[in-house]
Amino acid sequence: MLVAMSVPSEYAPLTADDLVTGEAVALDLPAASFGSRLASGLIDLLATAVTAIVVVTAMGMLADGADDALLWASMIAALIIIFLVVPTTMETLTRGKSLGKLALGLRTVRDDAGPISAQHAFVRALIGFVEIFLLSGVPAFFSALLSERGKRLGDHAAGTYVIRERFTASFPAPAPMPPELAGWARTADVAPLPVAVALGARQFIGRAAQLSPQARTDLGVRIAGQLQPFVSPPPPAGTHPETFVAAVLVSRRERDLARLSREENLRRRLFSRS
Repeated sequence: MLVAMSVPSEYAPLTADDLVTGEAVALDLPAASFGSRLASGLIDLLATAVTAIVVVTAMGMLADGADDALLWASMIAALIIIFLVVPTTMETLTRGKSLGKLALGLRTVRDDAGPISAQHAFVRALIGFVEIFLLSGVPAFFSALLSERGKRLGDHAAGTYVIRERFTASFPAPAPMPPELAGWARTADVAPLPVAVALGARQFIGRAAQLSPQARTDLGVRIAGQLQPFVSPPPPAGTHPETFVAAVLVSRRERDLARLSREENLRRRLFSRS
């Protein structure tokens, strides 16, 4: 008899930095390293200097021969364009990228890993003007150095951080269907699993070989108990909990793939008729 128990906390938690695939595999978006952020910032400083030269020269030509009030207004407008309008527009249109980030394969995202908006980009640019340009980058340097995600003060204020886009994600090979449960799985009703339960089961199967025999047995019983309410009828009497967990995951994966295939075929037929 399998007893339903809660999934151990070491297997269940999902953080705001996780994306979850259709098979309940958590994909962590790695934060950019301090060195890559520093290099990206230096490229952006160079780009800002070039922009400043162009904008100030253009403003000077337009305000040539004007009175002092117009000159001051031109300088203020130039500062706003250089330090706020240009970086905000750039990061908004590219969904989180500056020239430095484009060069190094980085991107700014929200704390929940979603794309940033114009508001996020504006807050980052506004705080960045103070911490990087007015204060010579000292607050930004120490904030990024001490932050777990390499956040500067603008990131803390905007609720963003910088990730590496160019990284290789490796996934373990899918577990095969246990032969002794293949017949049962074809006729059983396996309902969609909650993300935390599916993630715990998937992690258990992937790490089972690394556990001690006692821990492997205990966790197998616990996670099998979590899966049992979503399966009908129950597996044959005497089924090993780990075998049951593997069979449920494989069955659920095959059903999800079949459903996605049917939906894709339906979309193709609908578009072919239009």
